[in-house]
Amino acid sequence: MILQALTDHYEVLVAQGKLDKPGWAKAKISFALCVNDQGALERVDITKILPPQDARKPVPTPRTMSLPAPVKRSSGIASNFLWDNSTYLLGADNKGKPQRSLECFYACKTLHHKLLDGVDSPAAKALLAFFDRWEPSQAQSHPALQDDWEELISSANLVFRYNGSFVHEDPLIRQAWQNHYDAEPDGPRMVCLVTGQEGPVEAVHPAIKGVVGAQSSGAALVSFNAPAFCSYGKEQNLNAPVSKQAAFAYTAALNYLIADREHTYRIGDGNTTILFWAKDGQSAYQGLLFGALLGDGDSSYTPGEIASMVKSLLQGNPVQYDEAMLDPDMEFYILGISSNAARLSVRFFLHNTFGDFLRNVHAHQKRLEIIHPANDKFDAIPLWKLLSATVNQNSRDKSPAPLLAGEVLRAILTDTRYPASLLNGVTLRIRADRQVDRTRAAILKAYYLKNPHPNIPKEVLTVSLNPACDDPAYVLGRLFSVYEAIQSAANPGINATIKDKYFNSAASTPAIIFPILGNLAQKHLRKLKGSNMGLCVFYEKQLGVLFSLLDPTIPNHLNLPQQGSFQLGYYHQVQDRYQKKEDTEHV
Repeated sequence: MILQALTDHYEVLVAQGKLDKPGWAKAKISFALCVNDQGALERVDITKILPPQDARKPVPTPRTMSLPAPVKRSSGIASNFLWDNSTYLLGADNKGKPQRSLECFYACKTLHHKLLDGVDSPAAKALLAFFDRWEPSQAQSHPALQDDWEELISSANLVFRYNGSFVHEDPLIRQAWQNHYDAEPDGPRMVCLVTGQEGPVEAVHPAIKGVVGAQSSGAALVSFNAPAFCSYGKEQNLNAPVSKQAAFAYTAALNYLIADREHTYRIGDGNTTILFWAKDGQSAYQGLLFGALLGDGDSSYTPGEIASMVKSLLQGNPVQYDEAMLDPDMEFYILGISSNAARLSVRFFLHNTFGDFLRNVHAHQKRLEIIHPANDKFDAIPLWKLLSATVNQNSRDKSPAPLLAGEVLRAILTDTRYPASLLNGVTLRIRADRQVDRTRAAILKAYYLKNPHPNIPKEVLTVSLNPACDDPAYVLGRLFSVYEAIQSAANPGINATIKDKYFNSAASTPAIIFPILGNLAQKHLRKLKGSNMGLCVFYEKQLGVLFSLLDPTIPNHLNLPQQGSFQLGYYHQVQDRYQKKEDTEHV
């Protein structure tokens, strides 16, 4: 299913002119070796391009060119056609293995003679003349290579230029490569698992490049490297037969998606890469999902405009976004991959309509809605902020658990139960920091709304304070907040409050701690009475209301869901106090 979806996406990208036809691929080129009719190297041209003037780092970058598809390389010697690094084109590098560099050059020379012998083109003849007369041992002293020698031999990609034009643009040379690529390869004929057509299969698939943590030479999505992975005597990818054309198509599409940094999402420790694509190839779908719902990327639309678009899409109506018409019934794919040395691991693969994915993410954001301070800049809590709420922000490594990130994203996109590890992570941070902020409270609320528990009723899981809720744990959390406010009012500027000493024990063993807190509150009220009688009366009335909701017998112990109720009650009461203070200040 994954390979089929990627192969279909490749056909769409080719039709849109975003990808090359089979046999060709994009490559980043830094230099061009200019040769004359006799094959002599006359000079080296820099092909790098300058970034925009407003770029943060105005450093020239390699130019992207459409070139013959690269070969799959691991530890063996295999040359690309018409382009490669200095090891193959010049027989020289900085790796300290001159004999191997020489072997690479002769492999490259053999390939070009094989494809270009008999091609009646001045450019082809000049290129073959270059390979015939070039002496790798003289490379370092060649005048044309002196100025850029260090960069030339540092894995930079090179092409050839003849008579002012790139050699790979010559029509006859291009046709020679296409004939070579399209020629039926040797190998067993089998039914392709992707296309369902019979033909020669690809033994080694092209590499996938750009995945964080994978080898720089690329990694394989489909690969077999040990007898234990093989069956019925089949070796390498003959265990999963994919035709040459399908192998090229799915890897080209995957490399294109990975290279699209604006619509590539990384979660966890950064080793999990999430790729999104619509069946019709319109990137506006990813733009809306990223900017509006996952809280990533820059959107040119206001939150109100985004909300209106989402509402219309959820009603089944198409909307205009970034000059594209978004269809809620458009098929949409989400693939999560991570690196595993020379291979890629599939974390998850999801297929649904864009409208359904949008509906699931919207439902998740609705569950997260909770009252928050006016200075909180986030209209909706993005995924990265949810994950960071489970991490100690004072530690050197602030990356959330890799498995947690994938599990949470999958739960959001499929509208299924949140993983227990999310709740555990947030609970541990609340206990360690004795702090319930907006994100942590929102996670508690969303988790128990999606994962109901009899010990935390829905009356607790509200956006703002529920003054009528008589759940004991919720009321105790509110009471703790009032006790803390009384202490702060009686002792202005106090550095540490009862929260720093008693918060965790009050949430777990309230019967032991709350009598102590009650006695402290009475002392603070007596102190407050002398300085601010009106405030003292206000707090006494609040205490009276809370005690009327509370059973005289305080629970001896609160389990984990009940502690969540306590923490939400505390957060709601704190925010209610701040909201009233802000309202008073604006009167």
